[in-house]
Amino acid sequence: MKTQSALEKVLAAGHMAVTSECGPPRGALPDKIREKAELLRGYVDAINVTDNQTAVVRMSSFAACLIIEQIGLHPVLQMVTRDRNRLAMQSDIIGAYAHGINTMLCLTGDHPCFGDHPMAANVYDLDSIQFVQMVRKMRDEGRFQGGDEIQNPPKMFIGAAANPFGDPFELRVARLAKKVRAGADFIQTQCIYDMERFEKWMEGVRERGLHEKVAILAGVTPFKSAGMAKYMKNKVPGMSVPDELIKRMAGVPKEKQPEEGITICVETMQRLKEVKGVRGFHIMAIEWEQKVPEIVERAGLYPRPSV
Repeated sequence: MKTQSALEKVLAAGHMAVTSECGPPRGALPDKIREKAELLRGYVDAINVTDNQTAVVRMSSFAACLIIEQIGLHPVLQMVTRDRNRLAMQSDIIGAYAHGINTMLCLTGDHPCFGDHPMAANVYDLDSIQFVQMVRKMRDEGRFQGGDEIQNPPKMFIGAAANPFGDPFELRVARLAKKVRAGADFIQTQCIYDMERFEKWMEGVRERGLHEKVAILAGVTPFKSAGMAKYMKNKVPGMSVPDELIKRMAGVPKEKQPEEGITICVETMQRLKEVKGVRGFHIMAIEWEQKVPEIVERAGLYPRPSV
């Protein structure tokens, strides 16, 4: 069994890390996962597998991670507290680790009212901060949350999410500090379009010395169209998209907008590289995984380091 996460090794060696993600299919379609993951081979250090994102039913993150693990790539198990109580979560964590999955992202999850089963019962037995705390206790103390000892504890590299753009803005750094104190090893942020606001958030992060305690991976998502840019500004909670980016996307012919979106994404990454405390990138190319290699190459992050 692997004892150290591939992502952890890249960060420990001082390299800029690159992660991306695969949304699992809406059916028992293992080839779909293999196909998406293969597009990312050699270009990213680890691949997040989302857990019923937007509260829509898909193949489980655990099952999709196993498929990715079996083809020799490095999955990141995403798990939300929305659907499971602490018994089920701890059970899945040791089950995943037993299969060599050793990196995970601890999330709250979108409310069922946004998805395809609005009538589904919420669980939310723990919040995301308590969830991180629980995984750290399992790893570092070798104890279940109930206090009993774990045989062969899961040595997970623990991730959490951060949104530098949500309101109230002044609480964003404090919330990150709680996740770091709870035991997060790395952070993946919400998609960054508003660089000024992100840089202001990072100032607060550095003032508290949090950038020295946790690896921050800056989240980026390329626009496919001006319509997507407008949608993300107006319809996605906790997102900040400057008007000048929407104008820039709308200012090019429709057929050139995907290319312009990728150029904006690469420019954002180049600027983020200069922000002290940013240790890497999380590229969320939603159902556009085939563009990740181009983004990684153009951002000067290829070839990936061998660990």
